[in-house]
Amino acid sequence: MSGVDFQGVRAQASLAEVLELLGFVASETSGEQVRGACPLHGSTSRSSRSFSANLGKNTYQCFRCGSAGNQLDLWMAATNQPLYQAAIELCQRLDRPIPRLPR
Repeated sequence: MSGVDFQGVRAQASLAEVLELLGFVASETSGEQVRGACPLHGSTSRSSRSFSANLGKNTYQCFRCGSAGNQLDLWMAATNQPLYQAAIELCQRLDRPIPRLPR
């Protein structure tokens, strides 16, 4: 079995889709930028703005817990899985083929 092409996973799964899977609800939206409660550290305040995501660049950052990265990093952190397993599960959840590296 060949390895997972993580760049391919990121190319076919957007940050917006990952946020939707996590049940993220933005408390503020400005263009491609959304802010709200962090789906990682358990923030429960509906008015929280500690989590910021740029949907156009597929990047996020939480100013409270310090987590930052791309859509695959977010899925990995939210599901508490290693990168390989998180990539496979994300593709499965989005009903997308798992991109593989050539042998």
